Amino acid sequence: VMSILLHGDAAFAGQGVVYETFHLSDLPSYTTNGTIHVVVNNQIGFTTDPRMARSSPYPTDVARVVNAPIFHVNADDPEAVMYVCNVAAEWRNTYNKDVVVDLVCYRRRGHNEMDEPMFTQPLMYKQIHKQVPVLKKYADKLIADGTVTLQEFEEEIAKYDRICEEAYTRSKDNKILHIKHWLDSPWPGFFTVDGEPKSMSCPPTGISEELLTHIGNVASSVPVKDFKIHSGLSRILKARSEMTKNRVVDWALAEYMAFGSVLKEGIHVRLSGQDVERGTF
Repeated sequence: VMSILLHGDAAFAGQGVVYETFHLSDLPSYTTNGTIHVVVNNQIGFTTDPRMARSSPYPTDVARVVNAPIFHVNADDPEAVMYVCNVAAEWRNTYNKDVVVDLVCYRRRGHNEMDEPMFTQPLMYKQIHKQVPVLKKYADKLIADGTVTLQEFEEEIAKYDRICEEAYTRSKDNKILHIKHWLDSPWPGFFTVDGEPKSMSCPPTGISEELLTHIGNVASSVPVKDFKIHSGLSRILKARSEMTKNRVVDWALAEYMAFGSVLKEGIHVRLSGQDVERGTF
């Protein structure tokens, strides 16, 4: 399995979650063994100029916090892009570390249907309108090299257009939207044909009072003999022992009972989250 994240340039520099994800990348028990980050660098964030969006020269500078290699590549050169992507995949598979591919490109049209980029970026968009689209640029090169003929190129374009047209035509035949199917990402056989869940039965998960008492006693005792514990902690353990005796629970003891009963069945439990290591929460 290889995780690939696709980012926009402004988001990559501006969203805190990117920085946080980089710092999770190499933590024990959390690592993905390296993510490939692909930044579609349009050199513009909605209507924001890079000079107004970040303080660093590159949007990808945030990746330096984990010393990830960053490849800046001209997206108008498909062969260079392919080369860089192969190197990135090889890096990730060899070293199991994050790697970033910065596709330096441009956005030909507005951010959405309502956005006219000429209003906010007239100079940039005058230049963009003069740019030959990458497909034409690369096709012309391949035809000039004799790698493909004009006829082969036109056939490929026609084939692709046909796929799109046929899909568009088929989409009009769909009268029922099975929204549940893609919202819930169900497993095969989880739903019936009409999208309703099959009747699910839940096995009884209760455990005997004897076992609960045992877990409560273990949770309120110290495993090592003559082990000197903090007075604050001994108060908590004493209160827990009293609760077990009186057949009452608070949130913490109830959690202990849940974890303890699962552990008793030989199932590994890993706690994660805020301060679990020192047991504060």
